[in-house]
This record gives sequence, structure tokens and C-alpha cells, in this order.
Amino acid sequence: MDRKELHRICEAILFAAGEPVEAERLCFVTQTDPDELHAAMQELMDLYAFERRGIRILRLENRYQMCSQNDLAPWVTKALETRKPPKLSASQLETLTIIAYYQPTTKAFVEKLRGVDSSYTVAALLNKKLIEENGRLEAPGRPILYGTTPDFLRTFALESLQDLPEMEKVQFSAAAELSDEVQAPDAERNAEQSAPKTGEKTP
Repeated sequence: MDRKELHRICEAILFAAGEPVEAERLCFVTQTDPDELHAAMQELMDLYAFERRGIRILRLENRYQMCSQNDLAPWVTKALETRKPPKLSASQLETLTIIAYYQPTTKAFVEKLRGVDSSYTVAALLNKKLIEENGRLEAPGRPILYGTTPDFLRTFALESLQDLPEMEKVQFSAAAELSDEVQAPDAERNAEQSAPKTGEKTP
């Protein structure tokens, strides 16, 4: 297929979709191989950036989405009264950071790093669609595993999780404690809950 025609078709699909479209679907529709499609999409992304257009195309891992430029958000919001990106409290940002870097991980693991109960912040991030459930850990109690969503990538203008800035993950506690927490997060918590408190009489 002619490259310009491929550009036109992909533009039309992304514009009409209004949400991320799998590269695999674009390949199927246009009958092109993945390498050709990604090259064509990169050309479009570069063209939009070079011409400073009001729209841009985001690559979200293996998906593409058309959206407005970040610096035009005030104008778009004023005209359409759309919702602003979700505001995050310090605790929510801290929890989201831990999940983003350690995913898939459990709420117990997050609480171990933060040192406080994180039920509310995890629930808030789920409601904002920045994290989602990613199965369960093969451990006692089978705790839920959490990971980030495509909305997380879009909110922070990331193409993939590989674009996250590097950081030293082990800053909150010793590496051995982190490993133990991942292996048996619920077993430790259950033991703590069942142990009698100081001054409490046992039957």
C-alpha cells in the first residue's frame, strides 16, 4: 500500500475511534506488516510535531491514539468543558509510583514500603482508572496483583513503561524484606492480626 494512503487510513481510524487502537488491528485492516505500520505511524507523529499541529498521535505500548497537544489543554477544556486530568494527592502519587515501578504487585507490598494502610489510595487509583487488577499472587490468601493501565501512560505522556525514569527502587526498606513481602504478603499480615495485643488477655 502507498505510504501516504496508509497515513490517511490510519488518521481516519484513530480520529473516529477516540480511544487507543491496537496496532494489530491497524495491520489487519490495512494489510500491512507491523514494521511498516510502526514506521508509518512514526512518520505521522514526527510530521505533527514538526508542523506544531494542534493534534498529535500517542503510542501507548502497542496501541495508538489521536489526541490534542498538551499545551492546548486550557483552550480545549474551556471550549468543551472536558474533565481535567485526575489530580493526585501526595499519598496517591506515592502509591502509584510504587505500583508503576514494582508491578504487578500487591497492596500489602505497597503498605510495606509506605508504612501505612493504603486501602483508600489503592481504591482511589482504581476509580481514576490509573491502575487495574492483574490477577492474583500465588501465595496464601491469593492477594490481588495491581498494575498500571493505558490511562496511566496517556496521563503521563508515556509510550510504554520503559519510558519511566530510572530510580533506585529499594529506598524504603532492605531488599531482603521486600523479597519476603512479595513471597508471602498475606501470611505475615494474618499473623500480626491474630497475635494478641499488649495487655490483652488470651483465652
